[in-house]
Amino acid sequence: MIIVMKRTATEAEIDAVAAKLESLGFKARRIVGEERSVIGAVGKATRPPKDAFVEMAGVAEVVEVSKPYKIVAREFKEGDTIVQVGRVPIGGRGVAIIAGPCAVESRAQILEVAQAVKEAGGHLLRGGAFKPRTSPYAFQGLGEEGLAYLAEAREKSGLGIVTEVMDTADAEAVARTADLVQIGARNTQNFALLKRVGRLAKPVLLKRGIAGSIEELLMSAEYVASEGNEQVVLCERGIRTYETATRFTLDLNAVPVIHRLSHLPVVVDPSHGTGHRGYVTAMARAAVAAGADGIAVEVHPDPDKSVSDSQQTITIPAFRQLVKEVRQVARAVGRDVL
Repeated sequence: MIIVMKRTATEAEIDAVAAKLESLGFKARRIVGEERSVIGAVGKATRPPKDAFVEMAGVAEVVEVSKPYKIVAREFKEGDTIVQVGRVPIGGRGVAIIAGPCAVESRAQILEVAQAVKEAGGHLLRGGAFKPRTSPYAFQGLGEEGLAYLAEAREKSGLGIVTEVMDTADAEAVARTADLVQIGARNTQNFALLKRVGRLAKPVLLKRGIAGSIEELLMSAEYVASEGNEQVVLCERGIRTYETATRFTLDLNAVPVIHRLSHLPVVVDPSHGTGHRGYVTAMARAAVAAGADGIAVEVHPDPDKSVSDSQQTITIPAFRQLVKEVRQVARAVGRDVL
């Protein structure tokens, strides 16, 4: 339930509504907009009694939210959320570009890619220090050594860092390095991890599960937001279907659908979404045309020698061309690359 306060509502009236909600066992989440203040009732599966609030002083209207997610719902907040990642805003008119290798393999590799991403016009550097792999015998990442290399790459390039956390035990270590903490597709419904990152003072990049619906993605975002962290960027990265021509099926329908259902920004990962480097640029263009707030692509100096996801990773020259083409599409639809 959402309680919309009158423009003339006093602080005392707003506090009284919040106190009433909390007395009924709900958390009162207040959002101050340009034209109104809204108080959301969250924290319980049942709805608070509407009649208890409609006659309270300062209340303009009481709106029932039928969706199972509340805080991330479009009804909950007036206007779009813009997530600030260091100096880079994700959401709004601009298009953010996140790029880097699937995995941090060495100090030299990540420093080379960081400089190339910056020179080409990228805004954030991605790279996995902890890697979830299908096989227990595959490369699992450099761990804290990889985090140290990422921190150095940020210092030398000025790019913010996007890297994945896989375990609640590593959350603090990852957060010390990351400017945007990633929850990967395999952990989208790891609810203990979602709650943990919800208590971090860092923005979160939440990827859609391999076979997850849009509603399930939004419910996962609700887990993060319910712990107090509403700085969530959603990521469409492809879902598993019966199609075998690509690794996954990149669901670009998700971009306008999420924008209709939620105030959170959404980026698209065409590298995982296609699984084939030859399709990455085309789908990056399509993502921006569909309204994505950013794209996330995998880049490597020598993709064929990448220790993971080599087939979907593009070269540095290909990334430069991708940025140029994405910029052209953004301008064509009334936007621009940051």
